[in-house]
Amino acid sequence: MAMEPVTEARKDAQRVGRGDVESVRDMILAFSRMDQRRGGGHGRTALVEYLRSDVAGYLVGTFPNDRVRRDMHAAAAEGSYLSGWMAFDNGEHGIAERYFSLGLKLAARAGDAPLSGHILRAMAHQALDLGFSDDALELSTASMHGRRYQSATPRERALLGVVHARSLAATGKNQAASKALLRAEDDLRQAHDGIEEPARIFFFAEASLAHETACALRDMGDRTGAVRQFRRSVKTRGASFKRTHAVTLGYLGATQISAGNVEEACATWSTALDAIEEGVYSGRARQRVVEMRGFLSPYRSRGVPAAAELGARATDYLRNVD
Repeated sequence: MAMEPVTEARKDAQRVGRGDVESVRDMILAFSRMDQRRGGGHGRTALVEYLRSDVAGYLVGTFPNDRVRRDMHAAAAEGSYLSGWMAFDNGEHGIAERYFSLGLKLAARAGDAPLSGHILRAMAHQALDLGFSDDALELSTASMHGRRYQSATPRERALLGVVHARSLAATGKNQAASKALLRAEDDLRQAHDGIEEPARIFFFAEASLAHETACALRDMGDRTGAVRQFRRSVKTRGASFKRTHAVTLGYLGATQISAGNVEEACATWSTALDAIEEGVYSGRARQRVVEMRGFLSPYRSRGVPAAAELGARATDYLRNVD
């Protein structure tokens, strides 16, 4: 993957400098912030067009030195990863896999081990959502290997670690998962403003750690702990992360109703729908609504008013987005 493709030198090749690298990074960050607000179903086509035109042209240009070449490949890798993540979030899993794989190749050519770990972590996350727990564990273990984890900043190490913990929990390795969760907490505590973090990790803070921790605890059978961590995530997440906020509320409602707290779950899901209906375009958020309707079905048939009202609202939403 790290080997450069053999190509003929072009006489008309574009000269690519440090400013071009910064421009690509700025554009990718703008798309990433939009993804956090609106979900992967909004803007990915524009990102792909930018990658295929501007960024692809930069990659076949000439560079003043190897550092600029590596940085441009890393910026392109982040763009490819983001396109994969947005496709994953929108339920386009085949497309996501292709862009994740391309991102890994570009990260390898950049010699950027933490970025490779970041992408492998995303692939593990996708595998978890699809129910391929063994694959998720293999991918998350690879994301933690060697320099991918060791050279990463504390905030990124925490992200790699908590997804690894989720993969361990999903495969029944509860003791190892508990240790991994504690390690991820320790890593995040070491993050501070004096450390220069890669822009790709801007979204990961207390709320994100709590969300992933809650998912791990849920899979370990600790519903009480999972509800506590989901609530912590909801309480601490900023307003600019609306997509993940909606997903967290969806998971919280499902955990509450699984414990028999129907009214509480309905209140949580109502808040989730409020967030989703405010311009969130996300397959993961939509799937939470599908699950919501399934959970509510037996309570609707029993004539529970809150369940009937929310179930009808969920049906209307799904009818409009299908």
